[in-house]
Amino acid sequence: MIRLDVLSEVGRQAASRYNIRGVPTLLVVNGKAQEVHRQVGFINSGTVLEQVKQLGAPAIFLESGTNP
Repeated sequence: MIRLDVLSEVGRQAASRYNIRGVPTLLVVNGKAQEVHRQVGFINSGTVLEQVKQLGAPAIFLESGTNP
């Protein structure tokens, strides 16, 4: 997971690439940088976890919230 500031150069580039129009916006992307889930506004952690599980992330990573 990375967090980008849309006011930074990298953040502006990402916002343009993924058509981000409001904040907060959470994107889940696969290994090919293709968007598989988008949430704008309030972030629903349950929905995000389900999307990430579908991408094949290890359950221990999802449950602990720490990097492997």
